[in-house]
Amino acid sequence: MLNNLFSFPAVKPQEHKINTSHPHAMFDLATAFRIHMLEASAMGKDIIILCIGTDRSTGDSLGPLTGTKFRSLHNHPHIFGTLDDPVHATNLPATLLQIREQYTLPYIVAVDACLGRLENIGCVTIGKGPLKPGAAVNKDLPAVGDMYITGIVNVGGFMEHLVLQSTRLNLVMRMADTIAQGLAFGLRVH
Repeated sequence: MLNNLFSFPAVKPQEHKINTSHPHAMFDLATAFRIHMLEASAMGKDIIILCIGTDRSTGDSLGPLTGTKFRSLHNHPHIFGTLDDPVHATNLPATLLQIREQYTLPYIVAVDACLGRLENIGCVTIGKGPLKPGAAVNKDLPAVGDMYITGIVNVGGFMEHLVLQSTRLNLVMRMADTIAQGLAFGLRVH
């Protein structure tokens, strides 16, 4: 009876926020990634890494930078969105169609930059469910992903296009390194 009073059901958090300036950020991201990957593994799904963004805007380059860095760290065969072949607003619908035609059971991990509050700049958010790319700049794109990883690259709320253009490359590179290393480590241990 006493054990029942003090036992709590295991609750898995739906979202994790990780500050990339923290020394253990890569390991925290890998751990959160593995927690969310349990569902995909149990169902035998192909894990697709979909990195969204363009290299024509510093703030929006988080996705293709992450894809390129991840590809150099891990030989994962299912990656879309690199500096050589970015996935952006123009080709996102065609890329999603290609994924659905090419894979029977895709589990899409969508990676994208986003704007947020000042105190959250440099944080990466990882969670279950889709993300809405282009929302910060009022683009109407399809929601994508079974899981998302977003990097808060700058402040949102005013002149978003200009804010993305004036985002520091150093921050975006550091965040891309953390995400790529976290994904690579998470998949190796997974």
